[in-house]
Amino acid sequence: MAERVSATSDLPVSAGRGGPRSEPTRRAILAAARARFAADGYERATIRAIARDAGIDPSMVMRYYGSKEQLFAAAAELDLRLPDLNSVPRDQLGLALARHFMSLWESAAGDEDALMFLFRSALTNEAAADRLRRQVFRDQVTRHITEVAPDHADRRAGLIATQLLGVALCRYILRLKPVVEASPETLIADLAPTLQRYLTEPLWP
Repeated sequence: MAERVSATSDLPVSAGRGGPRSEPTRRAILAAARARFAADGYERATIRAIARDAGIDPSMVMRYYGSKEQLFAAAAELDLRLPDLNSVPRDQLGLALARHFMSLWESAAGDEDALMFLFRSALTNEAAADRLRRQVFRDQVTRHITEVAPDHADRRAGLIATQLLGVALCRYILRLKPVVEASPETLIADLAPTLQRYLTEPLWP
């Protein structure tokens, strides 16, 4: 267990704020919250349990995030940092997306990462699923795809999501052996042509 944080050595000014010394505590709280929410679900997870996992007093969690609802929102905050597809040659769009998402999945393999936390939680938690649909799928993926494939952009984004989320589910959650054993470059090469087709080829009416 991490060393207990004292109120005098690492106390932020108010909930959600603090100087540089507050960052280690903030990261510890978020990591503990993501693991606890993913394991117990939103309803069963408690501030007390999250604080215990982070090695701090429950009052510190409340000082940083105000409530369990605000803590969950912070834990689920996610920026995919999608590439500017307008700067990618059109015949390499699928490759660019496959490479970007594979890099994200590989770096997010730990439970404490926001991406993997949100994905795991969305399987059983409606709040996380809704955030994944809105914050990730609608506000990021669909918006980027609209810029290069405005016709049927929602449908194209949905088809792309089936491929990318399917890889994440099989490789990191279900751990299907053929998918786990494949190298990232192999999966990128396998995914790219399908993503390219969904992005640039006409869809069935």
